Amino acid sequence: MLTGIVIDALDVARMDRFWSDATRGRTDGLQLRFVPTTKPKTTHKNRLHLDLAGGPDWEAEVARLLTLGARRVDIGQGDVPWDVLADPEGNEFCVLRPGHPGVRADCGLVAICLDVAEEDRCAQSAFWQSRADWHAVESHDWGVRLRRRPASTVSLVMGPPAAPKEVRNRLRLEVTRRDAEPGEFLDAGGNEFHVTG
Repeated sequence: MLTGIVIDALDVARMDRFWSDATRGRTDGLQLRFVPTTKPKTTHKNRLHLDLAGGPDWEAEVARLLTLGARRVDIGQGDVPWDVLADPEGNEFCVLRPGHPGVRADCGLVAICLDVAEEDRCAQSAFWQSRADWHAVESHDWGVRLRRRPASTVSLVMGPPAAPKEVRNRLRLEVTRRDAEPGEFLDAGGNEFHVTG
């Protein structure tokens, strides 16, 4: 079951405080877990990031996030209906404006965005549906959206662009295996890896 996101952090306490305040604690049971690292973020864009709904007063929400320690960043997004910010350690995230298809009525964490190449989208969607207990609720040219349940305020969005992986992912999906046999995750197409530093 997909239960959270693990985020590498140089300053665990600061990052925990920032994201708790940024999401106003509205993560619908999804855990944000920060693990210490000594390696700062590189200039490479993260392959996983979070989207927050800005709400009708999205400009004030952006200003609030900047006050908390976020900063504006340019990742080549151009003219888009969202604002791209970075948390205190440089991890990109978006604040969605009204009218964006990811926006729900409430503010808070609304999407986990995973870069997936178009040719891998079906396989990734099938994998996460089978192993994370989340279900497809939308499929469009821009990607696929999964939710734990229809009324959930948190979704997993998979779609392009998908840059090649060049460095270790600072944000990773966390899966809790319940009553699973060892190796079941790997049998479904997951990869085993060992984390250092």
